[in-house]
Amino acid sequence: MQLPEELQPALWGAVCGAAAVAIVGFSWGGWVTSSASEALVKQQVSKAVVAALAPICVDNFNRGKDASSQLAELKKAKSWEQGTFVSKGGWAAMPGTASVDTAMANSCAEMLVAAKP
Repeated sequence: MQLPEELQPALWGAVCGAAAVAIVGFSWGGWVTSSASEALVKQQVSKAVVAALAPICVDNFNRGKDASSQLAELKKAKSWEQGTFVSKGGWAAMPGTASVDTAMANSCAEMLVAAKP
């Protein structure tokens, strides 16, 4: 199929313009792909769940046996070990779940350490 000579510059301009719009849109315009959008949504949902469940973990900890000595032990632990301490203690286990969310255990430990007696 032969196109008129006068139409070729317009078609090349349209192709280059579309490419430029796509580059600018994805680079600086805030456009994202569906997979990037899904990853962002999953991250935000995870943060919301942690924020909702961490206070329950703190309450479980405070209701446990010998909470004051356990809190002293938690504060003695290094910051990167505190989430593991809470997980192993069982305070971060939520009813109906088989495993403990590490982010929730870490958040619980941070809340416990930061709480004033």
